Amino acid sequence: MAGRSVGPRRRNVSGTPLPPRVQQSAASRPDLLAREEEYKRLNAELEAKTADLVRQAEEVIRDQREIQSRPVSTQIISYEKEDDCSLRGVLSEGIVHLHSETKPKTKNVDAVNKVQNKLRSANKGRKTNSSIKLKYSDVQTANDVAIPEDFSDFSLAKTISKLEGQLEEEGLPDYIDDDIFCGVSNDIGTEAQNRFLKAKLRVMQEELDNVVYECNKKENEIQDLKSQIKNSEEDCVRQQRTINLQQSQTEKYKTLFEELNKKCDGLQQQLSSVEKELENKRRLQKQAASNQSATEVRLNRALEEAEKYKLELSKSRQNNKDIANEEHKKIEALKSENKKLEKQKGELVIGFKKQLKLIDVLKRQKMHIEAAKMLSFTEEEFMKAIEWGNS
Repeated sequence: MAGRSVGPRRRNVSGTPLPPRVQQSAASRPDLLAREEEYKRLNAELEAKTADLVRQAEEVIRDQREIQSRPVSTQIISYEKEDDCSLRGVLSEGIVHLHSETKPKTKNVDAVNKVQNKLRSANKGRKTNSSIKLKYSDVQTANDVAIPEDFSDFSLAKTISKLEGQLEEEGLPDYIDDDIFCGVSNDIGTEAQNRFLKAKLRVMQEELDNVVYECNKKENEIQDLKSQIKNSEEDCVRQQRTINLQQSQTEKYKTLFEELNKKCDGLQQQLSSVEKELENKRRLQKQAASNQSATEVRLNRALEEAEKYKLELSKSRQNNKDIANEEHKKIEALKSENKKLEKQKGELVIGFKKQLKLIDVLKRQKMHIEAAKMLSFTEEEFMKAIEWGNS
């Protein structure tokens, strides 16, 4: 009876639909395709924005290079045009006041000439150093431009302090450019000229710092946008890999499910053959029972042959018992085998579920490992780029 109940139940299993996980994966394919299209659209928008930002950055760099290509004196004059009126007014008042207090002496003429020549050379050095500092922001964006060896030690504040020390030690220079002291009397005192030069140097330093700050800010914005584009591209690649992995796993599960169905069909055929053999054994047992009743009738009719047939009857009964015991043992063995097969079937189902969970865990681990590899790869590339830039 157990074997008969298993047969129809197995046929129902072979006709059942796919598992919910397979149905879910098949239903999620349009969602994944829609997500892929959305990612492609976002990627195109990001590429357009990136191209626009790169174009703006190139315009800024081009403007910066145009500014750098102009002489420093013209830059200083353009910066001074805005502030010279107020600055010169204040300095003129101080210079006139100092000039009224101090009397020019003929002894200071030679010293003033010497200091003026030195200040002129120092002014040229300051112009070259300021042009180097203006070009430093462009060096950060172009890797093929060489950085001066003494650039790391350059400081406009140090240059100012050095010039102040030279002026204090040697006095005023004897020659002063008209571009520097335009609109100011040539008869001003030493201290007033020093203050005037210090003020102009500080104004130039502030303007130079502002230009360098703006260039560095634009460069940082460009690098941030490049990193965002790179992250979006990596996200698209990861999504595509997960889609391909899910499709391959779905096909694998389908083939495994078909193999299990084939195995179950083979076991069902074996069970039907065993049931047929059991029916044959029962039919033979019924025939043996009918033969036994016939012999009993013949024994009742023939009393004379009773003793002879008793021995044969006992032998036949013993044989029947042995056959019955053997058949009973076979039936019990078949029942135990049937139970074992059902137990194995349950274990296979449990193992299949555990394998599904294990596959999910392995998928997550694989994704973490791939992310770690990508991160290590980007770190190595970043370190190589830094070393190459330093070299």
